[in-house]
Amino acid sequence: MRIGELADVVGVTTRAVRHYHHVGLLPEPERRANGYREYGLRHAVVLARIRRLTELGLGLSEVRDVLADDAGKDLVEVLTELDEDLARQEEAVRERRGRLRALLEAEGGLPAEGPVSPELAALFAGTAHLSDSPMAAKDREIIAFLETAMPDEARQQLVSSLGAVLGRPEAVARANEVYARLDALADAEPDDPCVAEAARALADCIPPELFPEIGDLDHDGGVLRAFYEDLAPAQAEAIRRTLRILTEERR
Repeated sequence: MRIGELADVVGVTTRAVRHYHHVGLLPEPERRANGYREYGLRHAVVLARIRRLTELGLGLSEVRDVLADDAGKDLVEVLTELDEDLARQEEAVRERRGRLRALLEAEGGLPAEGPVSPELAALFAGTAHLSDSPMAAKDREIIAFLETAMPDEARQQLVSSLGAVLGRPEAVARANEVYARLDALADAEPDDPCVAEAARALADCIPPELFPEIGDLDHDGGVLRAFYEDLAPAQAEAIRRTLRILTEERR
């Protein structure tokens, strides 16, 4: 058989055959006197096996390991590992689809910051009126980010604490007042007396259980630095002062 005939019989492309030659999976036959390579049954059998293994999801390095053992005694082990890996992938897909379904079926629809967890989506839906404040909208964005970046336990604690805080009417009223103070700093200078007043009001609005590790934060690094850069100078200064207040009071 010529290379085209071999490829057609096995159901692959001639390019794939040449690639398998190149990576050492399929032995190349000797050239005949006429310059053409002539493939035999052995080549077709090996090529068919390569195709079956790759269709099962094995990488070429794994295929090479299987082919290296003529008796195929490692094949069962390799396929068992592949089956277990596929089972893990299926479970992960089911979990993701479950979260997606919960988001799609959530009351109030998807939040602008989504996708987020169903719990946080419900919390955002219950405080949608706060999104009228530009500062509240930024706050929602950073909360959505934190939920994604945090480990599961910390994420659940964050959402639970936020739900407990914002579930009280008086807390929502105070949050509205604080957001109004922060919004008013958009055109203020960092040394404006209103900055200190806003920082004190915000610190009083944050209960200890919401951010118990506040003292361990790097107040000018990483995520917070990026958050500050997205704020007006006076607003950023108010947040810095708030964190300093909380750090000192929670030592």
